[in-house]
Amino acid sequence: MSLSKAIGVISGINEFGNLFQLVRSAVSFMRSQLSGSEDKKLKEDDVRQLQSDLRCLRDTLPAMYNLIDRAEWKSHVPGVEQLLPNLKDAVYDAEDLLDEFRWYELKVKIEGNETQLSPFIDFFNSVTQGSFNKVADIQKRLSNLSIQLEKMGLHEETPQFDKLLRPVTTSFRTEPKIFGREKELREVIRLLGVPNYSRRSSSKRKRSSHAANNEPRIAYVPVLPIVGIGGVGKTTLAQEITTLQRVKSYFDKIIWICVSDEFDEERFTKVLIKSLSGKEATADNLDDLQQILAGEVGKRRFLLILDDIWPNALNDDGCCWRKFCAPLTNVLQGSMMVVTTRFTEVADMVGTMDSFALDGLQNDVFWQFFKLCVFGSEDYHIDPQLEQIGKSILPKLKGAPLAAKTIGRLLRKSHNPAHWNGILNSELWQLRQKEADILPALRLSYMYLPFNLKRCFSFCATYPKDYNFDKSSLAEIWVAEGFVEPQGSIALQHIGDQYFEDLVNLSFFQKLRGKYVIHDLMHDMAQLVSKEDCFIVKNASDIEMVPQNVHHLSILRSCDVKLSNLLSLCKHKKLRTLLCNKSLASETLYPVMNHWFSGFQYLCVIFCASPKGLPESIGNLKHLRYLEISRGCHFDRFPSSFCSLYNLQIFYARKCKFVSLPRGISKLINLQKFEFEPRIPNMEIDASEWGEQIWFMINNINQITRDLTIYNLGAISKDHAAESELQKKEYLNSLTLRWSSLRCPAHNETEVLQALQPPTNIKSVRIEGYPGEYLPSWFRGCDGPEAMSFSELPAATVDNNNNGGAGTILSLLTENLEIGWCRRLYWQRAMVLPPSLQKLILRSCGDFSAWSPQCCLENLTSLESLTMDSCKGIMSIPGDLWSSNLKSLRKLKIEECPDLVSIGGPEVIANINTVYIRGCPKLMEIEQPRGKPWNDEPDQEDT
Repeated sequence: MSLSKAIGVISGINEFGNLFQLVRSAVSFMRSQLSGSEDKKLKEDDVRQLQSDLRCLRDTLPAMYNLIDRAEWKSHVPGVEQLLPNLKDAVYDAEDLLDEFRWYELKVKIEGNETQLSPFIDFFNSVTQGSFNKVADIQKRLSNLSIQLEKMGLHEETPQFDKLLRPVTTSFRTEPKIFGREKELREVIRLLGVPNYSRRSSSKRKRSSHAANNEPRIAYVPVLPIVGIGGVGKTTLAQEITTLQRVKSYFDKIIWICVSDEFDEERFTKVLIKSLSGKEATADNLDDLQQILAGEVGKRRFLLILDDIWPNALNDDGCCWRKFCAPLTNVLQGSMMVVTTRFTEVADMVGTMDSFALDGLQNDVFWQFFKLCVFGSEDYHIDPQLEQIGKSILPKLKGAPLAAKTIGRLLRKSHNPAHWNGILNSELWQLRQKEADILPALRLSYMYLPFNLKRCFSFCATYPKDYNFDKSSLAEIWVAEGFVEPQGSIALQHIGDQYFEDLVNLSFFQKLRGKYVIHDLMHDMAQLVSKEDCFIVKNASDIEMVPQNVHHLSILRSCDVKLSNLLSLCKHKKLRTLLCNKSLASETLYPVMNHWFSGFQYLCVIFCASPKGLPESIGNLKHLRYLEISRGCHFDRFPSSFCSLYNLQIFYARKCKFVSLPRGISKLINLQKFEFEPRIPNMEIDASEWGEQIWFMINNINQITRDLTIYNLGAISKDHAAESELQKKEYLNSLTLRWSSLRCPAHNETEVLQALQPPTNIKSVRIEGYPGEYLPSWFRGCDGPEAMSFSELPAATVDNNNNGGAGTILSLLTENLEIGWCRRLYWQRAMVLPPSLQKLILRSCGDFSAWSPQCCLENLTSLESLTMDSCKGIMSIPGDLWSSNLKSLRKLKIEECPDLVSIGGPEVIANINTVYIRGCPKLMEIEQPRGKPWNDEPDQEDT
């Protein structure tokens, strides 16, 4: 459920008017062809009513999203806690119904059934069952829940923290003793610049204004952020600092402000004025207040502690924070500010020093603190059996003092081992907690998220603890779930990536050894806020604990389940996500796939470890947008219904082998990624069979292969060639374009080749059997709207040997250029070859009568090898070219050039190491044959 999915659904509904108009206009005609029962069901008034109901449902959704967001702020209130899951469930149902209509609209568009009413009749029959109308029922549920929540005041309040959830803190310690923070205290005191031994007596003397004026000053107050998850002890550490005599002796004034979620710069300024001057600030204008404060901050060395800053301090791109800090300039040297926060983003914005990260307590110290929380004394002689259970509970708490307090309170209710074992075997989120306990405290971080980020993070409760998240993969699934809100023309994937980065900056994800994980306590909190939506099946006994209306479900690989266990999941009809890491390839478990796909009709995301195949029932999944098969399997065939998955966006089967692609796969018009391994090493496509299969393969070539050959190109028109959009296939390594005797005289071969322009980053282009007279502009680099330069193209080929002669290699710009057996080519006088060329071979490649050797060869200063074989029309090569422009030449071969008269004399080629000339009857200035022949065919590895 998400705002973004609603936007997509709503945009679809806006188009429904066209479909409804089509339906109404065709009703009269169709009724005469329908059976009696169908005639009664489908009437024009019924169509109009359904259209009205769908629009009403569409218009209700945005208000329902807002209501859910508000209700989550009050989810600790019992009445709201009970109604919120029902509201979410009703919204899920509304989204699914609207999305289903969108699927039927796609079916009409793709199948070309604009004159048939069968898709609409199918939808109509699924929505109206006798006197029951599904649309009206959902609308009624939403209205009823909205009224009940409105009575609880949710429509009137601006979401903010309840003071019961976030009590005000002060500088006075609430703990009688601090545990295990000696190292952290020493480091923070060092960062604050407090000397080991105070240069002043412990008894404070009043600093005179004259003395203050003479002391050194600094331009701004340094800010030290202390950052860590909720409940780890940031406030306690800061309180402890204020009690130390060294600190109190060093600073003239220690000021404590509890910030929480209300960043009120005017209130904070008044507190600072009173603390520094001892007088109440009477001015009401912020500018007047800041003028007063600016006059006070230079009189005393102060330590300002801002406890518990939240991201709203960064509103308006940090404007609130900068406004507050504006008068804190020209202060006495040594003045400092400490900020405590849960959020890395806040620490990075406000800090002028590296953040001090506060982690959980070490195990030995944490055990002593844990005993204090349970028994009231760290010296309590605990029963050995309880001690063993208690130490087994400890790893769940990750050293967080507030977590120890939470569990300690629950354990001290009874010292019975059975009670302790019950807590040990329960997830932290399953234990009822007070509002000041660890998970409700962490839930405050969640509450502060924007609505779309709430959906994204809570969905992560579907994954197990310590799961390594990949940003791109998770963002793709968020998109498929509909959690990502469109922003103009920006790709949804990129927006999803930014969502992930936002959650990292807000400390919901942590980077650990190059991977992203969720802290165990944050994961427990995610499970708490999504306990009705998300569930993880770890063992067979968990099957019975799955919430009835669960929407996101994962089955772990280690789960020992039987077919009957998996089949029992079919009762959860509203499932949207199924992440099954358990292999289903065995004969005993494979049948469950067919049952699942028959029952889970609202699935959007499927992750399967290793199915034996895809059942025909997959066609029921109208909402499916993401399908991944993670392990290797062999597909002999696709089910015929596969191509009705019109919403499918991503299909990953990277380790699977496919005998063939399904017919009709071009109907998957929303498919963006289709990856399987091993990729076809060199996929060949017969252009004479151009159709939807060919179009699909070329359209998805980036996912299918890196090396493409298209043959029988004489059979297609320039329009078909343009449909391939090869220029956009940026992952292609090599492209071979091949002509044969199969040709259509109506097609212009040069225009076809022009339309087959490859991407600029391609490594190799091979053109075989090309019958055209001119190379296209993208090949020549000529001026024009289609012109392009292959400045980094290592290899390309032009070959027109229809008799099966040796292939040729064209390495353009960086290495070799060979053009051969293209007898109809017409060489333009202005043809300029690239100066970085090292090897040039011209062999039986057209008419050179208009060719200017001087123009063509004058730039080839890097050329080391030149071969001209059977080149008609070349009459002379100026002698000065050899010494000036071709000075790098080491090898020269000239054969069978019947029109060649002069190369400038024998002396111009005297310094070339290897020369072979023969078969040039008009070249009288050179004795022939001269030199010994050599094989200038490229090595196989070059091809």
